[in-house]
Amino acid sequence: MPSPVAVPIVLTDDEREQLLAWSRRPSSAQALAARSRIVLACAEHPADTNVQVADRLGVSRNMIHKWRNRFASHRLDGLVDEPRPGRPRTIADADVERVITATLETSPKDATHWSTRSMAAHVGLSQTAISRIWRAFGLQPHRQDTWKLSKDPQFIDKVRDVVGLYLNPPERAVVLCVDEKSQIQALDRTAPILPMMPGTPERATHDYVRAGTSSLYAALNLATGKVIGSLHARTRAIEFKKFLVTLDQQVPAGLDVHVVLDNASTHKTPAIKRWLTAHPRFVLHFTPTSSSWLNLVERWFAELTTKKLQRGTHRSVRELNTDIRQWIETWNDDPKPYVWTKTADQILDSIARYCGRINDSGH
Repeated sequence: MPSPVAVPIVLTDDEREQLLAWSRRPSSAQALAARSRIVLACAEHPADTNVQVADRLGVSRNMIHKWRNRFASHRLDGLVDEPRPGRPRTIADADVERVITATLETSPKDATHWSTRSMAAHVGLSQTAISRIWRAFGLQPHRQDTWKLSKDPQFIDKVRDVVGLYLNPPERAVVLCVDEKSQIQALDRTAPILPMMPGTPERATHDYVRAGTSSLYAALNLATGKVIGSLHARTRAIEFKKFLVTLDQQVPAGLDVHVVLDNASTHKTPAIKRWLTAHPRFVLHFTPTSSSWLNLVERWFAELTTKKLQRGTHRSVRELNTDIRQWIETWNDDPKPYVWTKTADQILDSIARYCGRINDSGH
């Protein structure tokens, strides 16, 4: 059964200008911005079907059909959410826009970010109203996340190499995710830790005594989830070479060894290159710079930190090393392999979308 003919969209100059403002302005609601982009795309390519427009924008055909028809029937008013049943709104659209614009595009004179109290005093609304507006638009000025994009000129090739290894590991080979967790501190609290009681959490002093540091080399087996660990006082090329020897001894001789690791200088010294030449079954796969998230052993390090090191107390480096070795043994008794699911194309598309968002944000 042939699909119905899409309603043609012809925009006036005023409508086009308003739609562009809604789609680009940082203070616009995301839903309204998405609807504006749909109408603009329909007007820009009048011969395209709803399916073609949906593929171009990465949304469903039903969404294109809905907002194309709504605009054709009600023009710009059709893109605004219809009123819902309940108590009438007491805050005007202009007040909401003023709050969102001020939140996204300004900052107070005496702070780095707005609070509900400071914003309420700034715009003349109640603190409760500011809180409701921020929740509705997903704004949290008190929070700050971290981010970093790799500048590696071989970023795409390295992502495809490592992800391809995760999703389609070679036959008769072992894939090991390798990295070092350096400068693990042996810390002891200055007073005994008070145990948890009903209504009271475990309590520890904020200050501590340092007893030295240790460094852990770890290799996570992609298939089994088991970990080969080796503790050292330092993380030089000498220690890394010793760890490679350990891996060579523990991996069966008939298997190739594909190693995923970062770009640390200790992994590329002449001594390491000579050792790799003498052991051709070892193949190194380097992750892009500033992309530790691509190495699965980092996820295992996070488990070690949160479950053992973060709240642990150790009076000496020897005690710390013993604790880490026991934890690795316990892990290997019931290993849980991490399963990589995203393809390289999905990762690269996600990064491209993020770059597009931060470029359009005006920063």
